[in-house]
Amino acid sequence: MTTTAADTTAPTDGDERGQTSGHTSAQESVPHGGHGYAKQKDQHLKRLRRIEGQIRGLQRMVEEDVYCIDILTQVSAGTKALQSFALQLLEEHLRHCVASAAVESTAQGETEGTSEVDAKVAEATAAIARLLRT
Repeated sequence: MTTTAADTTAPTDGDERGQTSGHTSAQESVPHGGHGYAKQKDQHLKRLRRIEGQIRGLQRMVEEDVYCIDILTQVSAGTKALQSFALQLLEEHLRHCVASAAVESTAQGETEGTSEVDAKVAEATAAIARLLRT
C-alpha cells in the first residue's frame, strides 16, 4: 500500500462531542444554518473514504504477513491523515460555530450572549485537548 502526500493531508472526522463528556449532541447545539463542515461535506466524505481505504489496506497487510515496519509506516500515514482531517474540521468549527456564536452575542448584547461564546470556546478547547491526547 502506497501513501501519497495528498493522503496524509486530508481532513478527518474526529468529532467526539457528547460521546463521553455528557455534552449535548452536535445537532442540538448547532443553529439551523448547518454545521461548519457543510460546504465541504462531499470533499470530507471523499477524504474519509480514502482514509478508510488506508485502514483496510492495513488489515490486508496483516493478513498477508507483511513486514512489521512496513505496517507501522502505514499506521503512521493513517494516523496523520486522521489528525489532518480533525484539524480541518476544528478550523471549520471555529470559523462557523464559534464565530456565529460571537456574532449572535454581539447582536444580543455582551452580557446575554457571552455565555454562549464561552460555551463554544470551552467545547472547542475540549476537542483540542482530546486531539492532543491521541
